[in-house]
Amino acid sequence: MSDINENCTSNPAWYVAHTYSGYENKVKANLEKIIENRGLQDVIMDVRIPVEVETTETVGEDGIPVVKEVESKIFPSYILVKMIMTDATWHIVRNIRGVTGFVGPGSKPVPLTDEEVAHIGVEVHVIELDYEVGDSVTIVDGPLKDYVGTVESISDDKKKIKVLVSMFGRETPVELDSGSAKRIEY
Repeated sequence: MSDINENCTSNPAWYVAHTYSGYENKVKANLEKIIENRGLQDVIMDVRIPVEVETTETVGEDGIPVVKEVESKIFPSYILVKMIMTDATWHIVRNIRGVTGFVGPGSKPVPLTDEEVAHIGVEVHVIELDYEVGDSVTIVDGPLKDYVGTVESISDDKKKIKVLVSMFGRETPVELDSGSAKRIEY
């Protein structure tokens, strides 16, 4: 696959491909088959159709509740492709039956920003912390760099923490990004 890998100058990014209405699943299946058959997993990493699941509960004729889960496409007529954009990968995706093109000005696809990817929920980044509530930590950046404190709380998404820092002779709670603190090893 040397022709596929030449001109690889960028990192993988999510791109949006437009499909004919109702062709999203066919395009996804065909693209996944091509990726597998040609061994392109290193340049076309993932194909997704963003969906949301709606659960409804009704009462059946016999009086027993019936729960139905219905998937609906968040962006009908679009699929998301995580890939390294090259002429060859563009050509592969663009020429799948049912694909009308990429989202972007003219024929130049524009990757989704990290914020857009996070908002859509395509990729979920799990944050692993090396500390927990009650641990002593050192603040590693910001105006309180090198201060030592105790973790008082951690947000549910693990993005924010509250640290009690001794300032001016009293314990002061400070909210920080979770990456701004490092556990003190004794």
